[in-house]
Formats: sequence, C-alpha cells, structure tokens
Amino acid sequence: MRPVSLLLAAVVIGHSAAALHAQTSQPTAQNSVPVIRSDTRAVVVDVVVTKGLDQPVDGLHKQDFQLIEDGKPQAIDFFEEHTAVQAPPNIQPAPAPPNVYTNVPAVQASDSVNILLLDLLNTDREDQVYVNRQIVKYLNSKPQGARVAIFTLSTKLQIIQGFTTDSSVLRNSLDYTKNGVSTEKTPASQSKQGKQSDIEEVQNLEAIHAGAIAIEQLKQAQANLASYRANDRVQMTLEALQNLARYLSAVPGRKNLIWFSGSFPISVFPSANQKEFTGPMRHYSEAIKGTAELLTISKIAVYPVDAEGLVGNHPMGAGNAGPPDGGGSAPANWQGTGFSQGQTPGSDLGSGGHSATADKMAAMEQLAADTGGEAILNTNDLAAATARAINNGAHYYTLVYSPTDKKMDGRYRRIEVKLDERKYKLSYRRGYYADDIEKAGKVEKVDKSAASPRARSAHVDDANRESGLEDKLEGGADPTPLRQLMARGMPSSTQIVYGVRVLPATPQPALAAPRAGYNTKLPGPTTRYAVDFLIDWDKVLLQPGPDGSHTGMIRLELLAYDGDGKALNGTGEIMNMSLDAKTFASVQHSSIPAHLEIDLPRTSIYLATGIYNLKSNKAGTLEIPIDTRAAPKTQATATTPPSK
Repeated sequence: MRPVSLLLAAVVIGHSAAALHAQTSQPTAQNSVPVIRSDTRAVVVDVVVTKGLDQPVDGLHKQDFQLIEDGKPQAIDFFEEHTAVQAPPNIQPAPAPPNVYTNVPAVQASDSVNILLLDLLNTDREDQVYVNRQIVKYLNSKPQGARVAIFTLSTKLQIIQGFTTDSSVLRNSLDYTKNGVSTEKTPASQSKQGKQSDIEEVQNLEAIHAGAIAIEQLKQAQANLASYRANDRVQMTLEALQNLARYLSAVPGRKNLIWFSGSFPISVFPSANQKEFTGPMRHYSEAIKGTAELLTISKIAVYPVDAEGLVGNHPMGAGNAGPPDGGGSAPANWQGTGFSQGQTPGSDLGSGGHSATADKMAAMEQLAADTGGEAILNTNDLAAATARAINNGAHYYTLVYSPTDKKMDGRYRRIEVKLDERKYKLSYRRGYYADDIEKAGKVEKVDKSAASPRARSAHVDDANRESGLEDKLEGGADPTPLRQLMARGMPSSTQIVYGVRVLPATPQPALAAPRAGYNTKLPGPTTRYAVDFLIDWDKVLLQPGPDGSHTGMIRLELLAYDGDGKALNGTGEIMNMSLDAKTFASVQHSSIPAHLEIDLPRTSIYLATGIYNLKSNKAGTLEIPIDTRAAPKTQATATTPPSK
C-alpha cells in the first residue's frame, strides 16, 4: 500500500464523490449502536518466553510450541521469532505537499514499540511525582533504539509525545506545565487524604456520641459518593483504553503498554470461571468486551505498574504467573474494580477480608496475563522494571493459527500455549472473542442509569450550547463514537488511514450565501474552506457484489475548535458508495475521494477531521491546526450571519 501522503502528492484531488454515487442520508436503525468487528479466522498470538531472573529465551522453533484453543490442539500456520530491541535506522519520510496532512502514524515498521501511560485519574498526587522521577531515571539510560511514546490519562486520554527514540525529547515532554497537560485531580478521583478525611468525619461523630442513625447516614453518603466516583473512573478508563487502541491500530508490530497507576479500576477479560458480569458491573459488560476486542486487534500487551511502589509481601503469594481464576482474593466478576460482591463500589476492603491492595494486585496479574504482558508490582525501582518490560516485550514469538472451530458465534475462546521445557515462563494473551465479520461485538456506552451520570460529552460545554451547536454536537444526531474521538486534543485514530487537503475554497461564497456547517449563526468575517479526503480503500470495508461491484458506507465529519476547546462549527455527511467494477479497479490504484466544505472564523483554529465506517465500525481521525487569519479575504465579510 502506498502511503496516503504520497498519493495526495500524485493525485489531483477533486470533488468526485458523485462518481462513487455518494449521497447524504440519516443513519439507519441498524447502525444505532456503535460496534467493532474482528475477523478471527486467523488468530495471532505473540508469546514472550523468559527464564531465571526474567531473561528472554531466544532460539526456539515452531515444533517446540503446542497451541490449544478451548482444550483442542491447533496447527500453527505461521511462526516467527522477534529479537530486535533496536529499531531500524531512521528514514525521514518525504515532506507532504503544502496544506496536505495525513493520520498515517509517524513511526517506522519495527518488531515492537512502547507506550508509557501515566494515569493521573487513578493515581494519588504524591505517587504521580514518584512515577515521573522514575520515568526520567529510565530515560537517562534507555537503549538508543527503543521507540517510546508517552500518554497521560486524566478526564481523557492525551498524547504528550509521539513515538521517538530520542530520550531528551521524551524527558522534555514530561514538563506538564510547558506542554499544557493538567495534573489536577478530577471530581472522579479520591486521594488518600480524602479517604482519611472520611474516616475522621465518622470518628468525630462517634466522639461526640452522635446517634447511630446519624453515623450510618454519614457512612452511606460517603459510600454513595465513592460509588459515584468509582463508576466515573471506570467509564473514563474504558474510554481511554479504547481510544488508545484506535490510535495504535495502524502502528506496526507489538505494542507494549506500560500503564503506571495507583489503581486499576476494571479488568477487560473474563477469568476462568466467569460466565457473565453481575451487580453494578453488568452495566459495563458490552463496553468491557469492546475494549478487550480493540486491545486484541491492535496487538497491545499491557504491563500494569503499581505506582505505589513497595508495599510489603505480595498478597497473592510467590510464583503466581497465571491469571487469577476466582479462587484468589476477590470474586472473578469483581477483580480489578475495587468492588466486591455485596459491597459498595469504591470501598476499601475486598471480599473475605482481603484488602484493596490484594484485589489491585490480583487485577494487575489478570490484566497482564490476559494480554500477554507482565505485572510490575512490589518494587520501588520502577525505572529498572520499565527497562525489563521493554526488553522482554521486544523478544517474542508470533504464532498464527486458523481455529478448527469455524463458528463465529461471539463466544470467548481460551488460548493455551505450552512448551516442552516447563521451567520457562510464558506470557501471551489468553483468549479472544469469536466475532463474525458480520456479527459485531458491541462497544456501547455505559448504562448511566446505574453508573454515575456524566452531564454531557466532554467536548460539549456551556459555550457550545450558547452557540446553538448543542443538538448537533452532543451525539443525538450521531450514534457512532466518532465525535468522542474527535474531541479537542484527542490522539488520532488510525483504524482508517487517509490524507486530507485543507485550503480556502475557490471561489469564495457571495455575501448573502448561507453559512456552510452546523452553526448557521456563526458570526463573520469568515472564510470557507474546502476539505478534500483521499481514503485508503483497503481500510474501508467494501462489500463485493456478484458483478464485480462493491458497496460501502462511511460517515465524514469536521469539527472546528478554538484554542480553549470551544466548538465553533462543524459539518458532516454519510456517504453511501456504490462502485461498479471499473470504478472499484480505479480506486484500488488510488484512494476513495470525498469532499466537505465549512465556514471558519478568522482566528487560530483546530480542525478535527474524522471518518467512521458504518460497516466495519472502524474510525480514522486527525486534528489539524489552521491559522485562518492568513486566509484570503472573502466576499462574506458581514459581522452577522445572513438572514434566512
């Protein structure tokens, strides 16, 4: 596949969507629930093999491995060993033409890349400072060729540094003040001091011999608030993991996600004896499944790191290399949530008298085992642990097999990998959801009747309501997650890669012309921009017809923000594509073109562009900074919008 940026340089972009029989329509009922799809007819399993003091094992062969799915042996169709810690030499891509942009990841093909996720949402402030220092310590001795990116999670996922091998660039990105990253605790978070304050409030009432009813009411109010906060953290954490997986979709190789957190509020894969979620967690079941699928599709191995450091003896005992199966600290349905059955979410004790620390460690072990990573806990030297995780994650074996069970029934299937040499430790993802390409696994929003109600989407604020964009931007007109992925400052989604050219339209509209975009009251002066897409056809699910024709459906969207994240305007349409055999052959040698126009005020703008495939339910997004003050003067110079 030729990079989209090069295609844009070679092809004159025009408004040829008519040739593809494009038309604007409303979403149908069958598309009312956003979903993802995974074709599991070929299952890929990456296996990290270590021995002794966690040293990688090289030189194994295909015949050394046994691969089992749901108790049945599977034939290994493809086998490859990966041993490179060093990335290939840097090759600078050709510069894009003026005003042309692409969401193709700026990272070269390599065996593995590494993502440091600094969880500000689920981590106490003092522990954040400690983690930051430990990361700097690691970067000071990082292997020269290791590719690393850094993200933060607060109320949303933020990228503070894309993939690079340059340690100095990575260190500089950790200056949150300089990079505009907020480290303030969100209302969903509760600090150690806050928990202690709750205890002291109860003790004060007891000290003054308050009535039992008053004390119980205070405890219940505290529990309700803790439940509210815990539910919000679960929702925001799931959204962040989904968005990160979408961002990493087009990045080649294994992705080692090193997640620094003081707590891990959810597990994303079922444990061995788990059939379904119960209690409050049932409201997250579809979102959890969708998150698990996205992590699997994007080949992400999670290395959860306990940001609290050394906490004494491991509550789970030594030598626990596999995922908890419900016989450990907390019931399987609740591991990783901080909840236990019969207990209010957010409270301090797990089931059976086990502490929240034991539940957290059990969740870390399960999350790591299920994704093929390794839990890093009970150590103060997070720098050395990070180095070990990155080194081990670069040495792995890829096994590919075609399941003997051909039914794509959505059921969770368990994978087991064995070696004749039993002293080795194996890390690999423990299963997958067998979703047919036509029967998608849902990625739904959390049922907010039970979870804490979030008043509105993060990208819709009071200023947007005043501008008249509330109905258009709050999600009522778009059942897909596209607008959430296009929120100001969000990392790009790369499930669909594309190039886009953004230029002032020629000619500009007349003075009395209606505004282009959702915001019909947008004040002037404005400039109309033409936005032309070239979309990689291979990433768009086009359904073949009997005569060589192909059909498909995508949603296009533009959202324009100012520097404060206020949405100023937007536009979008659904494009139904019906390509005859000749047109499809032409598209295969170029890309799928599309065109939108939008009016923008003359100021510094962040233009979020997005594509969502309504058949494959994959997304591509890209945010582009534009200084419209340099745009040519338009005919529409009125300071108020034209009357209708």
